[in-house]
Amino acid sequence: MTATSPLQEEVLQIGRQAREAGYALRSLTCAPKDHALRLIAQRLRDSSQYLQTENAKDLDAGRANGLNAALLDRLELTDKRIEAMAKGLEVVADLPDPVGDIVGQTIHPNGLRIAQVRQPLGVVGIIYESRPNVTADAAGLCLKSGNACILRGGSEAIHSNLAIAQIFIEGAAEAGIPQHAVQIIGNTDREAVGAMLQLDSLIDVIVPRGGKGLITRIMRESMIPVVAHLDGVCHTYVDASADLEMARTVCVNAKMQRPGVCNAMETMLVHEAVAERFLPVVARALAAAGCELRGCPRTQAIIDCKEADDEDWVTEYLDAILAIRVVDSFEQAVGHINFYGSHHSDAIITADYALAERFLDDVDSATVYVNASTRFTDGFEFGLGAEVGISTNKLHCRGPMGLEDLTCLKYVIRGAGQIRE
Repeated sequence: MTATSPLQEEVLQIGRQAREAGYALRSLTCAPKDHALRLIAQRLRDSSQYLQTENAKDLDAGRANGLNAALLDRLELTDKRIEAMAKGLEVVADLPDPVGDIVGQTIHPNGLRIAQVRQPLGVVGIIYESRPNVTADAAGLCLKSGNACILRGGSEAIHSNLAIAQIFIEGAAEAGIPQHAVQIIGNTDREAVGAMLQLDSLIDVIVPRGGKGLITRIMRESMIPVVAHLDGVCHTYVDASADLEMARTVCVNAKMQRPGVCNAMETMLVHEAVAERFLPVVARALAAAGCELRGCPRTQAIIDCKEADDEDWVTEYLDAILAIRVVDSFEQAVGHINFYGSHHSDAIITADYALAERFLDDVDSATVYVNASTRFTDGFEFGLGAEVGISTNKLHCRGPMGLEDLTCLKYVIRGAGQIRE
């Protein structure tokens, strides 16, 4: 990229610094990286009050700009969430370092030893919105996997992101991590994103996390490979054989435990055989939790709710709103999910083992569940410590992106003078 403005020059310089830091990181052993992560985790805990003071500036601005309750919840930093960030870094520190792992090895008939070895990707660019914990999660995973990272958060969380990043950068420096291993672009101008997307010689992969508009723009403009985290149009299908009390509990949790996140249920599908018994019960529970319901005509014939249209089936509300459809069969439910869904997280509630296995096979999503809430789609919950994003791609990685997903394979060949005839 040829810089044509001061902001483009700034982003270009950040990219150059990241590339140099990435080369330096490759030679680090596991011990200094783990030491840095534990040190940063403690710094986050010690800075809890400061982080919440900076976060309050973002929350005040969000309220002034009309953000709804669910989006404000995404934005908020509490003692519990700061502790979760710190704990996530410590879990990452405790995980095995994937760098240098030999994933396969063969010996050629001529004696060449041919191995596939995990290596860092190099420089990872993360462009994200709303959730400030992504700053620590992404930086921690990149550091442990030997990648330099460039963070660019959204304007709605700028004070929180800058505060977390500064704590991370200072802790990394104290632990002896190469300078510029973690950098953050503090300018919230949209031009900064465009400038990042042109640095194909300096950034190896872009991971976007945010709304449909952001993801669409990045996939359209990027000259760099993108690991897409598309919107979370997540489903729960309540089968004819379902334990209806279990279904009620799981569905309320999947929708209302934290409605403003990508793994929250947005559409509930109910088999016609149990709809008249189940819908009134779950509707009362959801309404009591503050959820607005939108239903197909068959749903409206059973419960009082707004009419759902075709747009509702493809909408990631990120709010206390749920679309409901009564379906004739398992096949119709799976067809709805595969057609309207975003291939993120989908669940079936059933007592039929064979049907559960069919659901796991037939639903084309990154994560699929039997008798559990979609809210578990999360790097920490899956034992990854944290996540850079939840990939809905099919190439390179899919689902919550952890340490191994931030590496690639390198062929390493050892010989004793062999030549090709």
